Amino acid sequence: MNKRLLAALGAAAVALSMAACSGEGAGSGTDTANQAPTELTIGVSMPTQTSERWIADGNSVKEKLEAKGYKVDLQYANDDIPTQSQQVDQMITQGANVLVIAAIDGTALSGQLQAAADKKIPVISYDRLIRDSKNVDFYVSFDNYKVGVAQATALLVGLGVLNKDGSPGSAKGPFNIELFAGSLDDNNAHFFFDGAMDTLKSHIDKGTLVVKSKQTSIEQAAILRWQQETAQKRMEDLLTSSYNDGAKVAGVLSPYDGLSRGIITALQNAGYSGKMPVVTGQDAEIASVKLINDGVQSSTIFKDTRLLAEQAVIAAEAFLKKQTPEANDTKTYDNGVKVVPSYLLPVETVYKDDIQKSLIDSGYWTADEVKAGQAK
Repeated sequence: MNKRLLAALGAAAVALSMAACSGEGAGSGTDTANQAPTELTIGVSMPTQTSERWIADGNSVKEKLEAKGYKVDLQYANDDIPTQSQQVDQMITQGANVLVIAAIDGTALSGQLQAAADKKIPVISYDRLIRDSKNVDFYVSFDNYKVGVAQATALLVGLGVLNKDGSPGSAKGPFNIELFAGSLDDNNAHFFFDGAMDTLKSHIDKGTLVVKSKQTSIEQAAILRWQQETAQKRMEDLLTSSYNDGAKVAGVLSPYDGLSRGIITALQNAGYSGKMPVVTGQDAEIASVKLINDGVQSSTIFKDTRLLAEQAVIAAEAFLKKQTPEANDTKTYDNGVKVVPSYLLPVETVYKDDIQKSLIDSGYWTADEVKAGQAK
């Protein structure tokens, strides 16, 4: 009898030990609605610190959450997929209650997302849609198709084909242009390119715009990891292969300011000066804002990351209170497994004469920063 009792007690002890070691952290089914913010942790995973945009995003999310009393685990993965995977794993193991993730590769975190779902940790996809997983609970971003439309429209305005109000301009062309796209593993790059090409297609078909290199697919135009140096090299190759007959580039569709600066460097090294080709951009990075102010880069798309961070915080708080975050789009963002409920923010095109109102008066950059081309 004593032996049987001891055996039963031993089995119970083993079961309890296994349960204790099963990885059930604070984020796992915890009643967060009745906990103080100081008891809760939000894991924030950002892709890189090589772009000032992502540094600003990470800092904004962290500051806004900490202002409400939450603990924040902010990690940057330096554009390395295994590093981001390990960082998210660690956030889950250490008991994050919500995850906010801007993925390097939108398809590379399925295992981590399943682990989060197993522990009932909500996942907010931040600006870049995480693909091929049912375990994405919410998406906060800008209207990325409209970003592409805005970039293409800015190219047409810069060339004089359109006026700023959208009416036809006086320029008739033909204009030689080249096309650049973002990294193929970033879902946003496809939305940007689709929006831009849908806007440019009729002008290409009419011959107003001519892609002299004939490289018109996103696969041909893509720049892996959005690297400035890669964009510069591609522009140099295009100039060598397609413009060795004396023809000139009139405009370049660039989806991101970092790429724009690489493209501009290639053009300048090839002898372009004075009135530069029209080069678009995105993110209102300070170095590019200076170039716009100096008349070198034509435009950028301003996505106010302060507002995006605010929406991420609103969504995180809703999940912590066991509520459903408000979505303003429930149809567009299909990640290959499900349509992810989304909150999309508007964007703004910034030309030289918009810098004061849009960027300086709003407090995004100061006049001194614009003049210097450096953040303080």
